[in-house]
Amino acid sequence: MKKQIRLNGFTQNSVAPHSPGLWRHPQDQGQRHGDLDYWVDLAKLLEHGKFDALFLADVHGIYDVYGGSHKAPVEHAVQVPLHNPLLQISAMAAVTKHLGFAPTYSATYTQPYKLARDFSTLDHLTKGRVAWNIVTSYLRSEAINLGLEEQMEHDKRYERADEYMEVVYKLWEQSWEDDAVIADVETGVYADSSKVHPIDHEGEFFNVPGVHLVEPSPQRTPVLFQAGASTRGRNFAAKHAEAIFTTLANDISELKAFVTDIRERAKKAGRNPGDIKVFPGIVPVVGATEEEAKLKYEELTSHVSYEGTLALLSGHTGVDFSQYDPDQYVENLDTNASHGFLQKYTVASTNRLWTVREAVLHHGLGIGATKIIGTPEQIADELELMANEGDADGFNIIQAASPGTFEDFIEHVIPILQERGSFRKEYEGTTLRENLFGKGHKFLPDYHPAKNVSIPGLRERSGVSI
Repeated sequence: MKKQIRLNGFTQNSVAPHSPGLWRHPQDQGQRHGDLDYWVDLAKLLEHGKFDALFLADVHGIYDVYGGSHKAPVEHAVQVPLHNPLLQISAMAAVTKHLGFAPTYSATYTQPYKLARDFSTLDHLTKGRVAWNIVTSYLRSEAINLGLEEQMEHDKRYERADEYMEVVYKLWEQSWEDDAVIADVETGVYADSSKVHPIDHEGEFFNVPGVHLVEPSPQRTPVLFQAGASTRGRNFAAKHAEAIFTTLANDISELKAFVTDIRERAKKAGRNPGDIKVFPGIVPVVGATEEEAKLKYEELTSHVSYEGTLALLSGHTGVDFSQYDPDQYVENLDTNASHGFLQKYTVASTNRLWTVREAVLHHGLGIGATKIIGTPEQIADELELMANEGDADGFNIIQAASPGTFEDFIEHVIPILQERGSFRKEYEGTTLRENLFGKGHKFLPDYHPAKNVSIPGLRERSGVSI
């Protein structure tokens, strides 16, 4: 059997999420992102294409690094206006049966007790189709507007996130036993209190004594996505993530090196390396001919906002590129923001020098993800090559124009992948984890670290590791 490719649709609850200026494209519908019908239609489209999930990126702040001002991101709609990523999910789940939903939520600025409740609720409402994209927030504006005096240092954010995961694991996996809900009409007891346990967590960053507010959901723990790129981030991902999103790979060799590194780190963390799915981000541009595809690409890039992308790239890297000449090389820079985005345009990562102008032009369509431009057959060829030689497990399809990128890919590329046996014709299971890892895999495997944290004073019990 050929290797099966997994697919997520990648977007955000904003006007032109990852391609500043594309809201001006005549076929783009991003301005409808505040309309629930927009999201309902998008969910139906992706389920028709047999996608695993809709991946919803998010930040909690504005990209005001560029020029030290909110002016450029506001004028060019650089992820602002930006709406909450959770609130449309219930409506999308109501019109689909299989599509999963992977919203981004910060482990830096959301309290773990609240996050655990929100995601357990969504997992119930979607019948087990929710993932959590774990981020340690990189924008200084997030910290300042949430009441902190300064942004938390990069590695410290990951130290805190490790303990954060311990807290939510205890809440999701251990606080309620499988058979705690008895709903006994005769006695009037809904849940057996002897089977609902306070987690009594006391740590460096968090003190969470109580019980989880929500009974076990279909997956208990949502599918765990992460996008760590730094050494600290990769170690975190290798320990916790079930799926990893990356835009670092510029070619097959870089992709293979990234995947190999992640799998080796996972093995050192005591996990099965094959239990982590790696999803490179790609921007497919589909044409009936190569020439048509290239013309479509040129049309798309003609709508990209140069200043808007400067603001986006400055926010991603933490470097104010308004202070740099466009033809100056990007090198010898350090950041407390996203290491991955900065690494992408430095010599160490890509074995080439990028000028600021080149970096902006590359970053402006799909946040620097790989562009695959060609006929449906050529795009299918490239995806199979990345999967089989680069060891990718699937792809996050990043929109240029919304929803045209998804529509073209689903109409023209998916049927070819299906004919070749590289992509499903029907969904395998009922939960998101089953669709990613196979029917019957509703829960985290026993050797995941979520199964090895303990609540003080409790013995190992059937069905739930303590």
